[in-house]
Amino acid sequence: MAGTSSQTGHGSGAAGGSPTAARAVWSRDFALFFTARAVARLGDTMLPVALAAGLLQHGYGAGAVGLAMAATAAAFAGLVVFGGVLADRFSTRKLMIGADLVRLGTQALAAALFFSGHVVLWQICAIGFANGVAGAVFQPGVASTVPRLATDVQGANGAIRVAESAAQLAGPAVAGLLVGFASPGGVFAAHATTYAISALCLLLLRLTPLAPGSRAVSGRGSRAFRADLVQGWREFRARRWLWSVIAVWCVYMIAVWGPTVPLVATEVVQEHGPRAYGLVNSALGAGTVVGGLLALRLRPVRMLRAGAIALVGFAAFPASVGAGLGLPAMAAGAAVAGAGMSFWGVMWATSVQTQVPPDVLNRIHSYDVAGSLAMMPVGQALAGPAASALGADHVLLVAGAASFAVCAALLLIPAVRGLVRVDAAAAGSGVTPAGAVRAPSSTQKC
Repeated sequence: MAGTSSQTGHGSGAAGGSPTAARAVWSRDFALFFTARAVARLGDTMLPVALAAGLLQHGYGAGAVGLAMAATAAAFAGLVVFGGVLADRFSTRKLMIGADLVRLGTQALAAALFFSGHVVLWQICAIGFANGVAGAVFQPGVASTVPRLATDVQGANGAIRVAESAAQLAGPAVAGLLVGFASPGGVFAAHATTYAISALCLLLLRLTPLAPGSRAVSGRGSRAFRADLVQGWREFRARRWLWSVIAVWCVYMIAVWGPTVPLVATEVVQEHGPRAYGLVNSALGAGTVVGGLLALRLRPVRMLRAGAIALVGFAAFPASVGAGLGLPAMAAGAAVAGAGMSFWGVMWATSVQTQVPPDVLNRIHSYDVAGSLAMMPVGQALAGPAASALGADHVLLVAGAASFAVCAALLLIPAVRGLVRVDAAAAGSGVTPAGAVRAPSSTQKC
C-alpha cells in the first residue's frame, strides 16, 4: 500500500488542497515511481496464473500452488522487519533497485525451468523464497518514498492504486494469453522483464534530500541494529489503532485472503481454464481501478472507518466462486471485491504515512507489513488440506463469511473507527487525530 510528497513532514502530506499544489502529486519523479509500481504490479498479477497453470500442467495440485505462494509470503513476512531497519539506515532507492535486480534473476531462472520442462516443486518454492527475501528489502522503502515525491499523500496513493489496478486488470489476461499460446515459461520471462523496467525507473529517480534527523538510527554494529528494531517495535506498539488493525488482519490472512488466492486460482482454472481465470482477475483489477478513483475524490475525516465499510465488498469474491456461480457472476463479485479492497488500501496507506513520524516510518511500515502478512502463508499452506477435507467451494464460502466478521471487528475498535485524518485536525476541526505524532517519540500512545 503505497503513496508520494516532499519532505515537508508527514502531517501535511494528506492535505487535499495545498499552497504547493503544483507538486501536490504529479512531477517527473513521481511519474517514474508511478511507472515502476505499475509495471511491477503487472508482473505480480501475472504470477498466480503462471504458477497455477504451470504446476497443474506438470501434475501438481492446489496444495502445491499454495505452498509455492506460501514460500514467497513466508520469507517476505519473516524478514521485512529487518528490511525496515536497513531502509532507515541506507539509501532506500538503492535497496529497491538491488531487490529488483535479484528478482529479475530469479524469475529468469524460473522461466528457464518451465521452458525446459524440468519443474520440481522444491525448486519453484526456493525461487519463491528468494523473491520473498528481495521483496522484504524492497517494500519498507515504498512508504517513505511516497511522501518525498508529492505533498498530497492520499492523492498520490490513489493515483498509484489506480495504476496498480490497471496493471492488475491487464496482467492476468496477458498471462492467460501467454499460457494459452506460448507456455507458463513465457509468463515468467515477462515477469522478469517487469523487474528490469522497475529497476530502470528507480535508477532514474531523483528524491528530495531527507530532512535533518529523519534517519534516527542509533549507530553501527549488531547491538545498534537490535536497538533500532526495538525502537521500531515500541513506536508500533504505541499506536493502538495500528496494532489493532494488524491483529485483525492476521485473522483476515488465515481465514480470507490466504485460502482465497490459491483456491480461486485452482477452482477457476480447473473448471473454466486459464483464460477464464485471467478474466476474473481482470474484473478484480477493474474493481480496484474504481476503488482507487473513488479514493482520489473522497476525503473522509475518519479514513479507517470509511475503509472498513468499503472492505465489506471483498466477501463477494470468494463467495461467488465458492457458490459455483457462472463466470459473469464471479467476475462481478471480483469487481466489487476489488473496489472495496482498493479503497481500504488507500485509506490505510495514507493513515500510516501521515500519522507516523518520518524517522521511524520505514521501520513501522515494516512491522505493519510483517504483521499484515504474517499469517498469509499459514492460510495459503492450509488451503490445500482444507479443500481436501471440506471441499474448495465450502472453504471459499467460509472465507466470504469471515470477511464480514473482519470488517465488523475493525468497526468495533474505537481507536480504529475514531482515527481522524491529520489535515482535518490541522484545518481546525477541534479533534486531535488519534495516534498522530508530530515529533519522534517512543512513549506517546493513542
